[in-house]
Amino acid sequence: MTKHVNSYLLFFFLVFLCVGCAPDTSCYYLDAVNGNDNNNGHSEQAAWKSLSKLQSLQLKPGDRILLKRGDTYSGELEISGQGTSDNRIYVEAYGKGSKPCIVGNDSSLYAVRIHNSDYVTFRDIEIVNTGKERKPFRTGLKIEASDYGVSHNIIVDGIDIRDVNGSLVKAEGGGSGILIVNGGKEVISMFDSLTIQNCCIRRCSRNAMIWSAYSDRRNWHPSKHTVVRNNLIEEVPGDGIVPIGCDSTLIEYNVMRNCPAILPDTEAAAGIWSWSCDNTIIRFNEVSDHKAPWDAQGFDSDWNCTNTVIEYNYSHDNEGGMVLICNSGEVSEPSNIGNRGTIVRYNISINDGIRTRLTRVGTFSPNIHLAGPVKNTTICNNILHVNKKPEGKVDRSMMTFDSWGGFSDSTLVKDNIFYTPESTTFNFTESTNNTFDGNYYLGKFTVKPEDANARYSSEAYQKIVDKANDGFGGLSQLMDTITIAGIEGVFVNEQAIRNFWQQSR
Repeated sequence: MTKHVNSYLLFFFLVFLCVGCAPDTSCYYLDAVNGNDNNNGHSEQAAWKSLSKLQSLQLKPGDRILLKRGDTYSGELEISGQGTSDNRIYVEAYGKGSKPCIVGNDSSLYAVRIHNSDYVTFRDIEIVNTGKERKPFRTGLKIEASDYGVSHNIIVDGIDIRDVNGSLVKAEGGGSGILIVNGGKEVISMFDSLTIQNCCIRRCSRNAMIWSAYSDRRNWHPSKHTVVRNNLIEEVPGDGIVPIGCDSTLIEYNVMRNCPAILPDTEAAAGIWSWSCDNTIIRFNEVSDHKAPWDAQGFDSDWNCTNTVIEYNYSHDNEGGMVLICNSGEVSEPSNIGNRGTIVRYNISINDGIRTRLTRVGTFSPNIHLAGPVKNTTICNNILHVNKKPEGKVDRSMMTFDSWGGFSDSTLVKDNIFYTPESTTFNFTESTNNTFDGNYYLGKFTVKPEDANARYSSEAYQKIVDKANDGFGGLSQLMDTITIAGIEGVFVNEQAIRNFWQQSR
């Protein structure tokens, strides 16, 4: 009998933990329709009505803020609290129906801010921040550590952010779906183990997800072990995912697509890229339809970055090409240690480099672009399938090495497939110590690199072209379809592309 009683007690305790708060913790309920700010807020029946009731809370380990599903809350939600590794703070939804929606005020620079916190999970909420006019620095969700020290283990999970009308101009401050900020003059501050996953960012200007952090190497205090995975970015015209001042960031299984061509002619942007970061891994992502007036590549290893790995990604229909690797030679050490050791491997590019819009230097859109004094770059085992260009004026460069205060040095280009149905060229300019080895040059080339082991036919690739000469049908055998935020994303299958290359040798 005692055994059965104990089992029932355990069962009801577990149920209690799932729907309410554990002993010595607090739950704070909000109900925008039936709530009342004169209530105590500690149950569904005694819920508060407005976000303002949360502003003065001192959140403790295990506390929960619960917003009723199907409701819309106006204003700004401020979250600040210190959970622990075994007793997190949660901000989430309760009840049935659609995700609760927080709508920022006309003047709001953010609708939600997570500030100087540890071990906080923020999940299953919708955010809208649309002002009457575009506003610089406007964002949906701001995650901030300022004069705090190390902010540990923030998790953002299943958040939908839409219709944030920030500035379209980067120099003005831009705008974003998610803005991650770390800094401070009194106390150096950064994030450790920040995770952003399963989110959907739609119609946010200028950018989807971007950092503001220590980027000068004289004052470089990187956030570490950031993970960005399983997110959908749609109808965002600018930069997709841009970690800045980070070390050991993992970006995987994200989709960016359907980018509108609304940026001013002066603006440069790309899909997924790093700035002043070390040891970034960008893998198993799909980026398509980028239409920025300048750059507009699917992927990028940018200024002041070392040991970036861009692998197993699918890039297609991007106006600027598949990848950019760049660094400025106009700023030297100690501020800028350069771009060194970038690896681009096992990626698939189809129908990239299709810019028809005139920009600073015409329709410049090489499929691979190295700019400035980048060093020790490796580009290997990629498939670049270039289709017929949409207009005669479109750039027909497979690779271009050009200047940004200097030229690239010691680039290895090995075992790639370059396929083109039209006359295409390589532009080496003043780059030095390039090594091309064992690449396939399939189609027409006006200028080819010196490649002692060059190959000009491939039985395996011909079978792919025979299935569909535009590349999409044939190369699908090397990719998987996976559902991300309710849509089907297409990702390179690691084993399939490795097997393909093994059979091609």
